[in-house]
Amino acid sequence: MTGNYHQLTLAEVRPGMVLSDVLLDMQGHVLLPQGTLLTEAMLALMPRHGIAILPILKDEVSPEMAQATLEHHAARIAHLFRKNDADSDSDWATSLLRRFVSDFRLGLPETPEHE
Repeated sequence: MTGNYHQLTLAEVRPGMVLSDVLLDMQGHVLLPQGTLLTEAMLALMPRHGIAILPILKDEVSPEMAQATLEHHAARIAHLFRKNDADSDSDWATSLLRRFVSDFRLGLPETPEHE
């Protein structure tokens, strides 16, 4: 863990903050890697995994850095799902997985069809 961090309760953490360390669940499984830019969707899932305190970097992330991180995630998702046409119904399971991964990693708001 880096020395430039502080522990914040889930209520104190805001979207756009960055994890200073790997985030593990109660069983020791990796939930999020170090350096993850937290989104509203990610924070909403923390109670489900028993997470109440998060290690957050003290240094603020600039809007440019946040945008670069989101662009990196979008490019990575496009690469991972490059053989899947998101608009095609021929492989609905992969399209659904792509949508959920995109929603989670890019912090997209939930739509009524997700509920």
